[in-house]
Amino acid sequence: MPLRLDDKWVWDFWHVADGEKQHLFYLQAPRSLGDPDLRHWNASIRHAVSDDLRNWTMLPDALAAGPPGAWDDLAPWTGSVIEHDGRWWMFYTGTSRSDRGLVQRIGLASSEDLLSWQRFGDRPVLEADPEWYELLDPAAWTDQAWRDPWVWRDPADNLFHAYLAARARLGAPAERGVVGHATSRDLISWEVRPPITEPMGFGQMEVPQLVAVGEHTYLLFCGVLNGQNRPALKGRFALAAGGPHGPFAKSRLGVIDADPVGSFYAGKLIETSNGPVFLAWQQVDEHGAFAGTIADPCPVRQEPDGTLALVEEATRRR
Repeated sequence: MPLRLDDKWVWDFWHVADGEKQHLFYLQAPRSLGDPDLRHWNASIRHAVSDDLRNWTMLPDALAAGPPGAWDDLAPWTGSVIEHDGRWWMFYTGTSRSDRGLVQRIGLASSEDLLSWQRFGDRPVLEADPEWYELLDPAAWTDQAWRDPWVWRDPADNLFHAYLAARARLGAPAERGVVGHATSRDLISWEVRPPITEPMGFGQMEVPQLVAVGEHTYLLFCGVLNGQNRPALKGRFALAAGGPHGPFAKSRLGVIDADPVGSFYAGKLIETSNGPVFLAWQQVDEHGAFAGTIADPCPVRQEPDGTLALVEEATRRR
């Protein structure tokens, strides 16, 4: 059944498997706020576990805002978890009260058991580099985009890579969204690199995920795709490539789950014993109101041309 909390909205999430257990870390905020737009400034990271991605056991909160005056004292946002050297490492987006949440940075926490998390140091581990990325420029965009880190290790170069939601320095302001890139040898010290994608007409390319299905590698992201002769599509897209470093070309752009209102958003592909499934949070319910619920998983089919398609879509949207 969908993951819905009576007293909390839930939205962006990330996933990691530990044996047979599927762990989900997700953003939550009180429904008592009334206005869903306020959730971003009142978010914390909660934790749930499941055997089937349908029936969830709620666990204690994983991370909340840092102490007053800290670089992340407003709210933590979307991240990812990776295992390394017998520990779990959570990369997360941090926002601060001192800059009214307009500048995004990446922080790090670690855990021995996925349950109890400790921040690593008192500073962010990764910040945007103006050599390649747009910093805060209210004339161009509302905030400084540097968030949603998806961290993975490449055994070919023995480096950890982070793909992030970012914006290019140049170009039409409404179309500068890119997937940023940084590398590390130890998860602590990072080198910012040029974007892994070019601007493709999106203002933002949010919540990236890198995943392999069969012979193809996909870079997933969410955003708004404007069309000249059709309504804009809001939701999850995928760039297909032959490997994890691309090239991720706009000519290989596919739609996974998008519609004019963004009914479902920021979904992830998750590998299961029965093949890949797509798990997303429901943004708009059947009445047009904000839902704030994580939907049940939907099977994914890979077409002969490499395109990914959701199966049983009608059942999923009931």
